[in-house]
Amino acid sequence: MQTILSTSMAGARRMLWAVGKSLQEEVSVKESSTHLSFMQTSSGFTKRLGSTYTNAASFADDRPQFPGTGSKVRFTEKLDFLLPDTSPAIPVYRVIDRQGEILDPTQKPELPEDVILDMYRKMVLLNTFDAIMLNVQRQGRISFYMTNYGEEAAHMGSAAALDPADVIFGQYREAGVFLWRGFTLDDMMNQCFSTHQDVHKGRMVPINYGSRDINFVTMSSPLATQIPQAAGAAYAMRMSGKPLCVTCYFGDGASSEGDAHAGFNFAATLDCPLLFFCRNNGYAISTPTSEQYRGDGIASRAAGYGISTIRVDGNDVFAVYNATKAAREVCIKESKPMLIEAMTYRIGDHSTSDDSTTYRTTEEVHQFKQDSPITRLSTYLVKNGLWDPDKENAYREEAKSKVLEAFHGAKDRKKPPISDLMTDVYDRMPAHLERQAASMRRHVNMYSEQYPVQDFLEEDKAV
Repeated sequence: MQTILSTSMAGARRMLWAVGKSLQEEVSVKESSTHLSFMQTSSGFTKRLGSTYTNAASFADDRPQFPGTGSKVRFTEKLDFLLPDTSPAIPVYRVIDRQGEILDPTQKPELPEDVILDMYRKMVLLNTFDAIMLNVQRQGRISFYMTNYGEEAAHMGSAAALDPADVIFGQYREAGVFLWRGFTLDDMMNQCFSTHQDVHKGRMVPINYGSRDINFVTMSSPLATQIPQAAGAAYAMRMSGKPLCVTCYFGDGASSEGDAHAGFNFAATLDCPLLFFCRNNGYAISTPTSEQYRGDGIASRAAGYGISTIRVDGNDVFAVYNATKAAREVCIKESKPMLIEAMTYRIGDHSTSDDSTTYRTTEEVHQFKQDSPITRLSTYLVKNGLWDPDKENAYREEAKSKVLEAFHGAKDRKKPPISDLMTDVYDRMPAHLERQAASMRRHVNMYSEQYPVQDFLEEDKAV
């Protein structure tokens, strides 16, 4: 049975869910909600032994007694199909409106002022880093880059609500989560420039960060591969008995991949403490959400898998924080997955390989820029006497200086030794790779004038 819980109850009505197992009670549905409420789910089975199912009711009760249904399901004599267009939409939870006002004082998160200011500063720092690195790529200094414009609140709000020991799987647009966890500007620059100080030794495409020190699994370019991987990691976390969870970030486009559905189902059936965090930014590269799905977004899918879910305003850092904090607590205490769908907008191009003017208008982008998460939080801070234009100007200059300092430190730094190209795959390099490595060294030495060997660290100076 799937139930939408809310602190403001307004009547109840029953509906079927297209991909659900059972009936759903709709307690409160509004276009926008200022109360934190998850659509909750539960199975109807009391016991499962191999292929034998035992329901709470007996066959004498004349209820549906099928392995694929729960004990709450009833028979009906009416030939009735679920019409998804008639089902009420999941509301969008928010705390701050677009004018920077707290809508319901009871929903204001209990965060110290210095933490809120740290959130804002890191949002501005990320925005500054993006602006500079976009220009760096356009100058040909790095091969590729992806900005995070418009999604800064989804990063900082969620990251701040997690425990530093929680393991994270990301997609590729979660740089703010790295910043919050302590991944430095130097770390990011070394990765983008593939220097010998990069923990990945220059092997990953720029922005595919990762760090064992901050419990963030290295990102990979193939879409949605991290979702079933996160389910496996969360299952291992559950077996370890540690009071921690795994968080998996992904976009609306990744949710259309088969890996997403496999990950959802694994997490639900194995009772994994896994927090799915979907950044629904409106586009999967050039494909708008209107062409990706016909149902009620991503949140509604979770209910069909038996996963409690909520939809939040992804431009509201407080709403994201509250939802993540509450979802994490459920993941750990009840050992089950949760899903957050953060509604936001990708203001920048998908990547430096993309030109979004070919599939959306500049007017559309300008309109959504007006609801920037940075602007919204700044408005709140100014109204509450925590920020002012002078502080804003001073910090933006400081952020620019920090990014440029990291840039100048990395741009001329040596690349890893060429021999690193074939290491770190096997504990002991097999004979066929040793032959290939020797062949590569002979080739590079013979034609060294054709290669920028001076840019690479010499073998005996490798750290």
